[in-house]
Amino acid sequence: MGAWIKYAILAAATAGAVLLALRLPESANDAKHRVHMPILSELGRSGKAAFDSNCAECHGQNGSGSDKGPPLIHRVYHPGHHGDAAFALAIKVGVRQHHWRFGDMPAQPKVADEQVAAIVRFVREVQTANGIGGQQQER
Repeated sequence: MGAWIKYAILAAATAGAVLLALRLPESANDAKHRVHMPILSELGRSGKAAFDSNCAECHGQNGSGSDKGPPLIHRVYHPGHHGDAAFALAIKVGVRQHHWRFGDMPAQPKVADEQVAAIVRFVREVQTANGIGGQQQER
């Protein structure tokens, strides 16, 4: 492999790392914005109640983020990148830190299955109202 190819690969990798660092905020405060609340469906209202009881302490009011956890009303969590099953799995078994620097999210065993579905619906309705819906699957 020629030297120029090695340098091109190194430059591309470095540029990618820099773009990723610029794209992903380090804390919720970097990405926190005012969340527009839509009129929620019945399931969405149920999900909001469950979210407020189980998730808001870390993910903030209406999913806007806090100093303990990331905002869920953020482009990182659009349905094409984090599908509904990813949210459900995170609630049920936890998730390792990967987009933010808040640490791993522990499982939430007190959240019942029907609450999980309602929470996901609530998050999706609020995302859609804030322009974070219907995006294509990222590969």
